[in-house]
Amino acid sequence: MIEIKTLTKEAIELLQQLIATPSFSGEEEKTADLIERFLADHGVQTRRIFNNIWAVNKYFDPQKPTILLNSHHDTVKPVEGWTCDPFTPHLKDGKLIGLGSNDAGASLVSLLSTFVFFYEQADPEYNLIVAATGEEERSRPEGIQSVLPEIGAVDLAIVGEPTGMEMAVAEKGLMVLRCRAHGIAGHAARNLGENAILKALKDIEWFSGFQFPKVSPVLGPVKMTVTMIKAGELHNVIPDRCDFTVDIRTTEAYTHEEILETVKQNISGEIVKTSLSLKPSSIDENHVLVQTAKKMGIKTFGSPTLSDQTWIDAPSVKMGPGRSERSHTADEFVYLSEIEEGIPLYIELLGRLLVKA
Repeated sequence: MIEIKTLTKEAIELLQQLIATPSFSGEEEKTADLIERFLADHGVQTRRIFNNIWAVNKYFDPQKPTILLNSHHDTVKPVEGWTCDPFTPHLKDGKLIGLGSNDAGASLVSLLSTFVFFYEQADPEYNLIVAATGEEERSRPEGIQSVLPEIGAVDLAIVGEPTGMEMAVAEKGLMVLRCRAHGIAGHAARNLGENAILKALKDIEWFSGFQFPKVSPVLGPVKMTVTMIKAGELHNVIPDRCDFTVDIRTTEAYTHEEILETVKQNISGEIVKTSLSLKPSSIDENHVLVQTAKKMGIKTFGSPTLSDQTWIDAPSVKMGPGRSERSHTADEFVYLSEIEEGIPLYIELLGRLLVKA
């Protein structure tokens, strides 16, 4: 069995290669090639759909339950403010700086290394599948959604995202509403027309002030935030239309349909478009994975951010090296020590499930 120290060194080298290879959502061909090569170098036979790479453990047994290890290798585009080339990995003060280093490159290479560590484990208690997927940042169907039907049923999933190696036992879902207030156009100098902006403001005030009564014990309240607004073309014309967008972070306390119905009953404007498919995720606190983590001293929490966990129809957690607040920022980085500590922690956690006592 390969040594953890060697795996960690190779994981960091792979992450540096991934940083140096642009992989915006939908353009991940070359990073997919790198991941294929990494697994092939360890004797792992891979399968590929679009830019998604996946593999099963050597002694896969369809009669046994299956654990899925998943993380993504696509990135957002670099924001303004970078002080160095985002595609050149920089090592400084124990940090590895580069686009995608934290979100979610560190988690990805750590899970790949963990899979390699257990790949040849004889007679494991669980099957193990690893999936390195694209299109996570845009939640497009060519990402994990295209892989899951090929993989088949899974019984448990660990999704690699930067959580400081704490375990997110639930994550909020997401609804996006495109709303529109209608008015009547008129000349700004005359007392004519109905200003769509003012009508929209009443609805925006409702979104800002309303609180859903039921609060999730893990994820807290449903959170609604107006994030975009557009109205008017000329300074002297009262606008007859005002469009605005609402970001709603949901919990298991309400279905998306219930939230949508509440909104419809309380605003006067039109809901032009909705997105209802990104549901909240959770796992029972008594699940063996959660209980094992707690025995190891791993903290658990509810995550306000969304991941590919939303597409997995099985108990799942989110866990990985790095910190969520570094994601999508200038000079994004991960500490090398976070990877060096993360891989052994993943291995210990899974080892307690996979290996017979």
